[in-house]
Amino acid sequence: MRIVSIVARYLLAIMFLVFGFNGFFHYIPMPPMPGLPGQFMGALFASHFYVVIFGVQVISGILFLIGRYVPLALVLIGPVLVDILCFHIFMAPSSIGPGVLATILWFVVFYSVRSNFAGIFAAKA
Repeated sequence: MRIVSIVARYLLAIMFLVFGFNGFFHYIPMPPMPGLPGQFMGALFASHFYVVIFGVQVISGILFLIGRYVPLALVLIGPVLVDILCFHIFMAPSSIGPGVLATILWFVVFYSVRSNFAGIFAAKA
């Protein structure tokens, strides 16, 4: 299981570094999205909110890559994954594959460091 977790962590690192840096440098060409997904992405870029999203992806990718503060990287990238999944579920369901893959990898890595999250899953009286 340790090898699987390490591979999942590196895959998450590659995924979020590639797509995070692409948000800043645009080296992967993307055609304009029609309809509601295009309006949503247009609003993210017009408001410069994309800087936060892609910045979190890059920071988390670096943390996954170096293997330090993996629980912090999981916490940081969790809301981004929820946003990715919600975007694809509600606006672009045909391209949900990478989001589902990233979520599965997230859970694999989470399982390997679950002891770090024990305190938040303990019921308090």
